[in-house]
Amino acid sequence: MSTFDNPPSAPIEWLQTWLDEATKLSLNEPMAMNLATADEQNRLSSRIVLFKGFKHEDICFFTNYNSRKGVQLEKCPTAALCFWWDELMRQIRIEGVCHKLPNEDSDAYFASRARGSQLGAWASQQSQAVDSRQTLEAAYAEQEQRFAQADVSRPPHWGGYHLSISRIEFWQGRDHRFHDRMVYIRQADKQWQHQRLQP
Repeated sequence: MSTFDNPPSAPIEWLQTWLDEATKLSLNEPMAMNLATADEQNRLSSRIVLFKGFKHEDICFFTNYNSRKGVQLEKCPTAALCFWWDELMRQIRIEGVCHKLPNEDSDAYFASRARGSQLGAWASQQSQAVDSRQTLEAAYAEQEQRFAQADVSRPPHWGGYHLSISRIEFWQGRDHRFHDRMVYIRQADKQWQHQRLQP
């Protein structure tokens, strides 16, 4: 019997199952998800970020707080995420509110990153204009020299977010575009209500 015919009472286990199944396909970036944010004038923007695990039932990702998305999330923390796996004909659409992760969580993840990525977090003023690639390379070289004899610490402008899910939809592609869709909406008492949607 399909999960759509016998859905769980809460969506997180289902979400984890689909993430696990996508990972088993050995895709290049199975944890890639589209993140949509808005500015104070309600102008939308989106980009791909990587899913980096759960904090309780929240979705975690990391970025430069001074980037365009970071600035937008500071002003308007409501955001949307979307996973898409073409090979499985599946998508997961998620909506909620983002909050910064505690410093200790960001420190722990930053420490696990490759050293080159750590240096890049210091060297790049993400989303800001730059005159040339050479300027970027020079900034990176400067950080290499700065941390030549030391571990790379986490920049204060870099860290994680956790998105508290208020709505999540599971979408399974079917023949004739007659797809399966199931949506979960978190209620005021924190419980989940779910219902099947028409394709």
